[in-house]
Amino acid sequence: MLDNQEDRVAVLVDCDNTSPEILEYALRVVAQFGRVVVRRGYGNHATLANKWQEALVRLAFTPCLQYQYASGKNTADIALALDALEDLFDDRAETYCLVTSDSDFSYLCRKLRERGSMVYIVGEKKTPDALRNASDQFFEYQPPESESVKAQPSKVKKQRPKALVDAVSLLAADASEDWVGLGALGQYMRRTNPGFSPQQFGYSGLLEMIRTYPELVTRKDGGSHWVQLKEKAEREE
Repeated sequence: MLDNQEDRVAVLVDCDNTSPEILEYALRVVAQFGRVVVRRGYGNHATLANKWQEALVRLAFTPCLQYQYASGKNTADIALALDALEDLFDDRAETYCLVTSDSDFSYLCRKLRERGSMVYIVGEKKTPDALRNASDQFFEYQPPESESVKAQPSKVKKQRPKALVDAVSLLAADASEDWVGLGALGQYMRRTNPGFSPQQFGYSGLLEMIRTYPELVTRKDGGSHWVQLKEKAEREE
């Protein structure tokens, strides 16, 4: 039986700014946050009538056609922003997923969050920090690699950003016995950097990443993993 308390999600797509291939990825991402009740794609006639038509029809999105009343003016962005606020005030959705890489939507994200909504962005690598940081969490879409690129797999150089150690130190101040839960640490990292993921630093997961830090120690207790500063653990011995 479905959970009637799950959040209602609105997925609003800036079709003029991205490609149809991103759409299925966006729907997979937001499935974890609730039930998608609003699906709309915004763009001008050239965009919606050509490359986006098949994707919007197949995935049951409502196309929102916006004509350009003057050359160089993008009316689709304004329509998307107004519809998002209307959905909020009419209580149609509590959670928003904006599919775009356009930093013009940063202010919309901030206003939605001020009203208590959760806002997620699905965008491409080109997405500016201004938009990434205006969301609760940013998800970067990676286009499928061509066969020639797959034949030469690339490896991300492993890095150990100091921000992770600083986060453990900060959270440990309010934690029992100075141990920080792995889930709480991951949540904090995403709140301070909505685009944070261990994969961008060359790791398959947060636990693997933490275990490479000489400043940190981990333990498993009751099926959960915990993290502590090594210097504190040594003082307790």
